[in-house]
Amino acid sequence: MGPKKTVVLTGYKTVREAFVSYAEEFGEREAPTVFKEANMHHGIVFSNGDSWKEMRRFALTNLKDFGMGKKVCEEKIIEECHFLIQKLKEFKGEAFDLSQHMNNAVSNIICSMIYGKRFEYDDLEFTTIVNRTNQVIQLSGSPSIQLYNMFPKIGKLVFSARKKMRDIVAANKQHHLMLLNRLKETLSPQMCRGVADAFLIRQQQHKEFGITDSHYHNDNLLITVMNLFGAGTDTSSTTLRWAFLYMAKYPKIQDQVQQELRNVVGSRQIQVEDRQNLPFTDAVIHETQRMANIGPLAIPHRTSKDVMFQGHFIEKGTPVIAVLTSVLQDESQWEKPNVFYPGNFLSKDGKFLKRDAFMPFSAGRRVCPGESLARMELFIFFTTLLQNFRFSPPPGVTEEELDLTPRVGGTMSPEPHTLCVTPLN
Repeated sequence: MGPKKTVVLTGYKTVREAFVSYAEEFGEREAPTVFKEANMHHGIVFSNGDSWKEMRRFALTNLKDFGMGKKVCEEKIIEECHFLIQKLKEFKGEAFDLSQHMNNAVSNIICSMIYGKRFEYDDLEFTTIVNRTNQVIQLSGSPSIQLYNMFPKIGKLVFSARKKMRDIVAANKQHHLMLLNRLKETLSPQMCRGVADAFLIRQQQHKEFGITDSHYHNDNLLITVMNLFGAGTDTSSTTLRWAFLYMAKYPKIQDQVQQELRNVVGSRQIQVEDRQNLPFTDAVIHETQRMANIGPLAIPHRTSKDVMFQGHFIEKGTPVIAVLTSVLQDESQWEKPNVFYPGNFLSKDGKFLKRDAFMPFSAGRRVCPGESLARMELFIFFTTLLQNFRFSPPPGVTEEELDLTPRVGGTMSPEPHTLCVTPLN
């Protein structure tokens, strides 16, 4: 890839062996040039060594403290669903683009955990930062930025894309700094509102104890918050947009989901504990993640030491790319790997079937730290909206004509499209 020799891993068995059995050897992160410039080796996603270990441990512990995987988080998501339902009802069944509303709703969950508050959908500050975050993710997958990552010396040739990316990242940094400064002004160790507060309190404690080599410095605070915000905004909302596009394209599958929801839950609010009694619905959500495949390449890894792997000698510091598409569509692992088929996750008697090759969150040391939050969001948003709405193509478009070609970016999102979201009652 450019001047760097890169190892590419494909297929379930190879990717799993590298990331799980050789977790230590393949456990470092190779940061693409644009993210190296933006993150300066801080935060969680693109850092390594002791700083990465400390920031990841801190983020996981505090996300759990502020509800990740717990009842309190479930209640936040349910509350947000109700705001979103009211917003979608305003369109009265007319065709519109779901993306902005989906992004805002999902982003509010991570905001409530980082900043201790949700934002209104018409709050210009909030929608600007959400839009900019999505722009960065979109741009990061563009050909010119990919070219720059491989050949940084040709930066002048891709100047406009690189400058646009830098400008958006800089504006987002300023925005998050403003939100963090507001928190600092009203910080109280007795009343911790979110992950950012927890970091600031830890930072204060280290100063008081005279710890000078602490990882709890302002750069790590800003980049960790931006990493969590970005990951918590784009991935779940993109997956949900795919889910509703699939429901509009495959109305019989939508019928089955809605029938199962009526039979098991009725009209009451769905809760996470209902998942075990909704095998078909759960299979549809998993199949959406498998087929949408929004992160077709895992974020690049790097070898932390020399390693012999499957008969190959790989030097320390070699970039490693895992093709997650080849895992999620591995023909040895899936009954129907190339089509949307919820049966991939169902046993013969209709029970939900866990699959080892289901790896949309990657695996091993660098597995997505927000996996349990994402799973909860996908389940509650998907089921609650399908309890309340019917998703169908816009007027003049047939189900067959709905386009499933992804829009290539840092993540694979649907091409811009509109759907009719018709209230069921």
